[in-house]
Amino acid sequence: MENDKASGNFNKSGSKQSNQGRKPMGTRTPGIDQTFSKLPPQAVDLEEAVLGALMIEKDALTAVADILRPDSFYKEAHIRIYTAIITLFADSEPIDMLTVTSKLRSTGELELIGGAQYIMELTSKVNSAANIEFHARIISQAFIKRELIKVASEIQREAFEDTTDVFRLLDKTEQSLFQISESNIKKNYADMGALMRQALAELDQKKNNKDGLTGVPSGFSALDRLTSGWQKTELMILAARPGMGKTAFVVSSLRNAAVDFNMPVAIFSLEMSSVQLVNRLISAEAEIDSEKIRKGSLAPHEWEQLHHRIHRLTNAPIYIDDTPALSILELRAKCRRLKAQHDIQMIVIDYLQLMTGDTGGKGAGNREQEIAMISRSLKNLAKELDVPVIALSQLSRAVETRGGEKRPQLSDLRESGSIEQDADMVLFLYRPEYYGITEDESGNSVAGIGEVIVAKNRAGSLDTVQLRFIGKYTKFTDLDSQFTPAPFSVDRPIQTTNPIASFESQSKPAPAGGTLRSRANDLSNFDYKGPDSEPPF
Repeated sequence: MENDKASGNFNKSGSKQSNQGRKPMGTRTPGIDQTFSKLPPQAVDLEEAVLGALMIEKDALTAVADILRPDSFYKEAHIRIYTAIITLFADSEPIDMLTVTSKLRSTGELELIGGAQYIMELTSKVNSAANIEFHARIISQAFIKRELIKVASEIQREAFEDTTDVFRLLDKTEQSLFQISESNIKKNYADMGALMRQALAELDQKKNNKDGLTGVPSGFSALDRLTSGWQKTELMILAARPGMGKTAFVVSSLRNAAVDFNMPVAIFSLEMSSVQLVNRLISAEAEIDSEKIRKGSLAPHEWEQLHHRIHRLTNAPIYIDDTPALSILELRAKCRRLKAQHDIQMIVIDYLQLMTGDTGGKGAGNREQEIAMISRSLKNLAKELDVPVIALSQLSRAVETRGGEKRPQLSDLRESGSIEQDADMVLFLYRPEYYGITEDESGNSVAGIGEVIVAKNRAGSLDTVQLRFIGKYTKFTDLDSQFTPAPFSVDRPIQTTNPIASFESQSKPAPAGGTLRSRANDLSNFDYKGPDSEPPF
C-alpha cells in the first residue's frame, strides 16, 4: 500500500477497484470498522469537481470555505490539495493550477498526490464553479456520515467490553454526536426582510406585557425595572468577593422565577452540594434560621412551620446539578438535554472559576486562556438555547487593597479580561456592612443593605439597585418590602404524623405533559424520627 501511494497510483475516477478486491488508492478510513464489506460514504467525483473549480475561479473558495474543511474530503490526495488552497487563501495569494502545484512542491507533497499531471486533470474536469456550493454540501454530508459510522463503531466496540462504564459511555456518545453537529451544521445568515418581520413580531408580543417584563423576572422590582428581566441569549456575570452573598442572591432570583412565575430553571452548583443548596432554599422559604436548619435544632412548631411553607417550593420546576469540576462540553450537553426535556428558561452556573475547559484542564494553555474559552462558550450556549445564562464569578483581591468603600469595578474581574468582553451584563454584589461600614454618606444605616451594581449593560443603562439582605435566612428581598414573618400560630396542634409521608402525599409527580418537580426535594430516602431528631435535609 505504501509503495502504491508513493508512486502516485491513485484511482482518478473515484470508483471502486474491482481487481483483487482492493479499496481505492489514497483513501482514508480511520476508526471505521472495515468488516461491513462496504466502502464508507464518499463523493470522490464531486471532490474532484470542487477542487478543479477552486483552481479555475478565484472567488469560488468564498462559497465553500464555511462548508468544507480539509477532513471533509475522502481521498488523502484531495485533503492535501485543499489544505494547500486554504493556505494560499490565508496568505492572500492567487489560487490557480500553477500556484497550487508550486505550493505542494514546496511542502514536498506534490508527488504524494500524483504529481502536477493530477492537478492538471482536476482542472480539466470542470468548466465553471456554478454548482460548487451544492457539490460542497454533498461532500460535507458524506463526511458527516463517515464520522457517524466512526463514532458508532467505537461505541459498539466499547459496549462489548465488560469493563466499560455504561454511564461514561453514554456521556461520551452524546458528546461525540454533539461535536459532529456543532462542527458541521452551521447557521446561515438572514436577510433584512426576514429579520425585520421577526423583530416586529416580538415587539407585537411585548406590547401585551403591561409590567414591562420581556425576559425571565428576577423577582426584585427595582432590578426588573432596570433590566426588564434576564434577557434571552444574554450572558450575565454576577461577581463579588467571597462571602458577599452571590449564591444567596442568585438562589433567591431563580426561586422567584420558578415559584412565583412557574418558569423552569437550572442551576449547576460546582461549589455546594445539591442538599446544601436545597437547605438554603428551605431556610428562605420557611423563614427558619439557616443555622437551625444546618444543626437540626428545630422546635416542634418550626417543624410544622417548615412543612406548611415548603409545598410551593417542593413542586417548583428547579433542576439542580452538583457535578464537581464540570467541563464546558459536559455543561453544553446537560443544558441541551434539560432544554429538550423540560424547556428550561434560565441557566445559572455557580461559579465560573470552578469550571474546566474541554480538555479537562490539560494542554489548554494557561488558566487565563481557559477562562476566556469558557466565557465565550457560555455566551454561545445562551445564543444556542435562547435562554439567559447567569455565571457567578470571583473578584480579585485588588478590591481589598483599595481604601474607602471598596466598591468593585470591572478591572477587578478575576483571571480574564475576556469575561468583561463576552458578558452582555456585568453585575457586582456589594454589602457595605461586610467591610464594617454602618452608615452611608447621609448618615443612614446600611445594615442589611445589599447593592446590585450594574457596571455593564449592552442593552440598557447603568445603575445601582438596593436590596435587603436577610443573613439568617440567606435570602435577598426588595428593599421596600416590609419583612415580617408570615402569620403562623403556635397554638395550632403540633403535627404528630410523619411529615415526610405527608410531604410525599402533597408532592406527587405531575401528570403526563406537566412540569416535573425538582429532584433536589426528593426526601423519600430519609427516615424521620420526630421533631427533636436531625432534620431530613
